[in-house]
Amino acid sequence: AAVMVTANLPPFSTQGTRIDVSVSALGNAASLQGGTLLVTPLVGADGEVYAIAQGSVAIGGFSAQADAASVVRGVPTAGRIANGGLVEREVEFKLASLTTLRLALRNPDLTTSRRIALSINELIGMPTAEPLDPGTVRIDLPREYDGNIVDLLTDIEQLIVEPDLAARVVIDENSGIIVMGQDVKVSMVAVAQGNLTVTIAETPEVSQPLPFANGQTAIVPRSELFVNDDPDAKLAIVPEAVTLKQLVDGLNALGIGPRDMISILQAIKASGALQADIEVL
Repeated sequence: AAVMVTANLPPFSTQGTRIDVSVSALGNAASLQGGTLLVTPLVGADGEVYAIAQGSVAIGGFSAQADAASVVRGVPTAGRIANGGLVEREVEFKLASLTTLRLALRNPDLTTSRRIALSINELIGMPTAEPLDPGTVRIDLPREYDGNIVDLLTDIEQLIVEPDLAARVVIDENSGIIVMGQDVKVSMVAVAQGNLTVTIAETPEVSQPLPFANGQTAIVPRSELFVNDDPDAKLAIVPEAVTLKQLVDGLNALGIGPRDMISILQAIKASGALQADIEVL
């Protein structure tokens, strides 16, 4: 079987380190069960070989087929080789020789970067860390660590910093999923849900002339129009600075589904009453 072999080279991987390898079928192979990967060089974007992969492929699915029936469980055309890759080339990086380090935040935030810098300075006892921007904190190696930045990083890893959560509403219109953070606030606003439904049904009829009559068969249009205006629609007032739970409970009390709730949240944001950012996926 023709396969594609991929792997991630972990940071600080030295020559001789074992890594996991993923194997996926490229051709028309029905299953990789029981297969063995031959010696395969893993090439980086620069064209250099960084690892060599080989070994037995372990898959998480299976397939069985007979003349009149077949069954497939999982993905039998993809698998992994645990410790199937051997690192041959190292990426040169000397961490211990650094005198300045930059921490990159996974979720950039000004408050979080400042809290990290304050926690590090409180640990060291001197202004060593400085927030450069929402996603970067620079750390200068103090003298008491004797040029060993690994010891400094080990002490920093023990610090507990509470990240700042931005008030945000995430909406996925394709699936109707809504996720709201705990800091989402709403100013006083009135919300109403209109349930006006207009249904048009077309049932055309065929007009057939009598036998031996001088006429033609024709299609006569026939339309039926129904208007359903729900009298139970209510205008609800959402008080100022309600909590997330109160907001959700209030919208649910109106009988609003996820699709209608998406439109209502966007309308509240447009009115300026929603104190949060809306992100549509």
